[in-house]
Amino acid sequence: MKYKLSYFLCLLILFTACNKEANQQRIAENAKDAKKKELVFNNIKKGWDFYDEPINEATEESINTWLDLRAFMQELGQKPKKTISAYQQKAAAISKKAMALNNSIPELFNKPQIKSRVSVLITKVRLLDMFIHLDNIPDKKVVQLVGEINKELATLQRQMDILTEKSKIPVEEGEDEMRRMLLDSARAIPNGPMMLNQSVIPQGTRTIINPNDARVE
Repeated sequence: MKYKLSYFLCLLILFTACNKEANQQRIAENAKDAKKKELVFNNIKKGWDFYDEPINEATEESINTWLDLRAFMQELGQKPKKTISAYQQKAAAISKKAMALNNSIPELFNKPQIKSRVSVLITKVRLLDMFIHLDNIPDKKVVQLVGEINKELATLQRQMDILTEKSKIPVEEGEDEMRRMLLDSARAIPNGPMMLNQSVIPQGTRTIINPNDARVE
């Protein structure tokens, strides 16, 4: 009986020691994980710096006519606080605003060069949204994408400036009327071959008729 009791006590001590060691290891892993998450959060917080202001006055005037672009930039300007979850929610909101850009491009900017820039911008924003929602967030990649989004946004605004400046160039007197005349002339040209009326061709250039040729009555 004594031997059984001693054996049981040894097992109890061994189990307690193992359980204590497992708890200590789990606490250490949790602390390490928390430290890693804190480092990721701090890196993202430091690198989350979007250029949410127009690059110049001309761009600011243009953005006022493109309401969804203005809403997108306003969303960029609202920096999250406190938790990584707040940054994840902000990334999702930015992505939603970016997707709306394709549906409301003003007529002045509805050009291939603007559309291509918008497509690239949307791709970068969606990648940011995807990476920040991963279980193991690649904070360096997230910060890199913030910089790339800023670059694409600046390129888009510069392209908008070019189109805005071109639209302000006055049309030379008579140029617009000439364009309409050329367009009307192009529309008047038939697609098929034209039959020339011999009666309106100068006599010197009319076809010479051979009297020996067979004639159709």
